[in-house]
Amino acid sequence: MQFLTRKLKRKLCRCQVNRCKFLLAVVLTLVTLSVFKLHQKQPALDRRHLLLRREDPYSSINCTKILRADAEEIGRAKLELITVKFRKRPQLTTDDYINMTKDCDYFTNKRRYIMEPLTKEEEEFPIAYSIVIHYKIDMFEKLLRSIYAPQNYYCIHVDKKSTDSFLAAVKGIVSCFENVFIASQLESVVYGSWGRVQADLNCMKDLYRKSTSWKYLINLCGMDFPIKTNQEIVEKLKTLKGENSLETERMPLHKEIRWKKQHEIVDGVVKNMGIDKDGPPLQIKIFSGSAYFVVSRKFVECVLENTNIEKFIEWAKDTYSPDEYLWATIQRIPEVPGSVPANEKYDISDMNSVARFVKWQYLEGDVSNGAPYPPCNGLHVRSICVFGVGDLDWILQNHHFFANKFDTDVDAIAIQCLEEHLRDKALQWQTQS
Repeated sequence: MQFLTRKLKRKLCRCQVNRCKFLLAVVLTLVTLSVFKLHQKQPALDRRHLLLRREDPYSSINCTKILRADAEEIGRAKLELITVKFRKRPQLTTDDYINMTKDCDYFTNKRRYIMEPLTKEEEEFPIAYSIVIHYKIDMFEKLLRSIYAPQNYYCIHVDKKSTDSFLAAVKGIVSCFENVFIASQLESVVYGSWGRVQADLNCMKDLYRKSTSWKYLINLCGMDFPIKTNQEIVEKLKTLKGENSLETERMPLHKEIRWKKQHEIVDGVVKNMGIDKDGPPLQIKIFSGSAYFVVSRKFVECVLENTNIEKFIEWAKDTYSPDEYLWATIQRIPEVPGSVPANEKYDISDMNSVARFVKWQYLEGDVSNGAPYPPCNGLHVRSICVFGVGDLDWILQNHHFFANKFDTDVDAIAIQCLEEHLRDKALQWQTQS
């Protein structure tokens, strides 16, 4: 009897052990599956809420056809732009943004912001942006949304002349992001004056102090728009290996008066005072360029801390349109990180740099006969093309990061189609990475 009792106990014990083993195996299997799922590539369907397709219910245009340069669809888009229904469609105002941003979760979800890095490569390569704006809140917000990534940093310079409601709307928007902020010092920017350069310098200082992690600085204005995704920009920046990319060419003779004569702001306009200036405090000549640049963090450090550059900056403050020669000249100073020699063999045009694509009216024409780009499909402002839907196919074939100018009042469909394209491309890349 005792023998049978001991045997029964052993059997029960073995059953309990086996049961424990079975339960342990089940738990381990579930944990393994959970970890595997966590590290799996997220399917595209998980991010459908971030797509921007058909965001404007007042437009029936097929953006896929637009981007393929479908002449019939481009014609339809141009006709739609001038219809009463489209022109009177509701548009977001400063008050709308002030109200929306009172609830940041609502705002970022409603406006479909990408709130986490899409790829490991992007996460490990933060970019800094200096954005100078003064009006058109909808354009600014669309620009920010199109370039926003949580690992990047964004300094927003709002012109002192901007309306109170515009500033309040911008404050509302930036309050919803830890990595977006308004410049600590604001300037009143007059066309052709030093204020444009100072605005970027103010953001340079703020961004440099804000974080040590970002690799490159890109400056923008409110009418710029990206033609590359953040992933594509990161990939290209990595190939620069510390070099900068900006326009820097021999100075045309007719532009030398801009820095050989003293200029001042008189009645809101920059005026030549007829007073000769001393030559620049540099060992090299002045080069021509533009306000836009793509520069390394070390370049920014040098601009902020190099005494020779400080003297050059001080000398340039009473000249005309200093933004169109200052950065181009600094890029030729030998001790500046990522600079190129001052010899004309190293001249870089706006078409060869990656910073900005701009169509100048006087250079448009037949590409097959040597023109740098085809005619503008939008309209011209100060000889610069404000892009339309018919420009998108050609623009997207270029290597530049951004294009200028876009305007929702000129062609909102062009911006919508460009936004859709970039967002689709970014999310598609994420699912493949």
